[in-house]
This record gives sequence, C-alpha cells and structure tokens, in this order.
Amino acid sequence: MIGTAFHIAAGTLALAAGTGALIYRKGGRDHAGWGNWFFGSMLAMAGSGGVLAAINGDPVTAIIGVFTCYLLATSWTAAQPAYAGNARIGSGLAVLGLACAAGEYACAWAAANSASGRIGIYDPTVPIVFGSLALLAVALDVNMLLRGALALRQRIARHLWRMCAAFFLAAASLFLGQQDDVFFFMAGSPVLFLPPFAILATMIYWIFRMRYGRGLAIKRRTPSANIVPPSAA
Repeated sequence: MIGTAFHIAAGTLALAAGTGALIYRKGGRDHAGWGNWFFGSMLAMAGSGGVLAAINGDPVTAIIGVFTCYLLATSWTAAQPAYAGNARIGSGLAVLGLACAAGEYACAWAAANSASGRIGIYDPTVPIVFGSLALLAVALDVNMLLRGALALRQRIARHLWRMCAAFFLAAASLFLGQQDDVFFFMAGSPVLFLPPFAILATMIYWIFRMRYGRGLAIKRRTPSANIVPPSAA
C-alpha cells in the first residue's frame, strides 16, 4: 500500500510539473524550475512503478519502468553541455536502453511460445512495440556518439522528445491504463485519450518552433548561448 501510494503521488506531481514545463519557452528559468520537479518526480514514479511491477510478476511493465528512467536520463544529459558529449555516460546509457530492448523482445518471445499466447496480461504486441522504441532510441544514441557533439538546438530537441516520450508513457498509463480504477466514471470515454495525445502534439509544436522559430529563451548572441539549465522538458 505504501509503495502504491508513493507511486501515485509521484505520478500526480509529475503530471502537474510536466504540464508547467511544457508551457514555458525552453531554456528559461520558469521551464527549468518546473522541469527539475518533473525530472525528479518522474524518476520516482517510473522507478517505483518498475519495482511494484517486478514484485507483482509483471516483467513487461517492470522493463517499461526501467526504459522510462533511461529516457529521462538521456534527456537530462542532453540538456547539460558538460554531459551531452560524454562518450562514457552516453555509452553506458545506450547499453541500458539496449538491455531494455532485449528484455522486451524476450518477453514477446515468451508470450508467443506460451500456452495462452500471453505473458501476464500482454500478448507479444506490447513488448515488441516497446522493444522497437528502445532500439530506435539506442540507434539515435549511437548516432550521437559517432558524431561526437550536437549543436544547441539538436541537444534541446533530443532532450525534448525523450522527456515528452516519458511524459506520454506516464499519462497513457494513468488515463488509459487505469480507467477501471481511477476513472471508472469515464471508463471507455474517448476524452481519456486527450491528455496523452495532447502531450505528443505539444512536443511536435515545440520541436518545430525551436527548429524554425524562436522556441528557446536563450539568445544566440549572448556568451551563455551554449548553456542550458539542468531542466526537463
């Protein structure tokens, strides 16, 4: 009960802080403040969720919890000039992502070869989807390591999509995965799809705004143009 309450509390804080971080221009003080709260609460939520899933014999969800932590870690390092190009840190996180992909594919194989065609409540589709997403993220890690460095806007785009992907997973888990428990009065309603997909729409908006508009609060002509606060998108 205590673990579940902690998980729910951390997830609730993450949803509130993530909404605040998405609203403000990237790189600004307001974004950094909300983002730090979001980063910490998301790590607590994903970590506790993974532990609870492992205890309950749900390896697919447990690995998703680890994968969410991987997305958060790679997003945070992308926003830090001191860590964004660090080959040792980048390689270590890429190995973690690869382990998540391998774990999900192993779950898919186990489900496909089981008598019920499932592993827990999942058929092979869910672990295959998450395993493939992990492989995509790792491939982008390798690309970054080979290039050696990323420009400011490229780092912020990497930071943004990974943090928003983690945010989407949290929102989808709450609004779509917990309909019967949390939103029983709205179970089956298409309204529950709006929060998770609003996050994806906002992510796309900010990526285009930063690439083609003025999405960063940091001015390019100032000496601090290459400094990004330790924040989360």
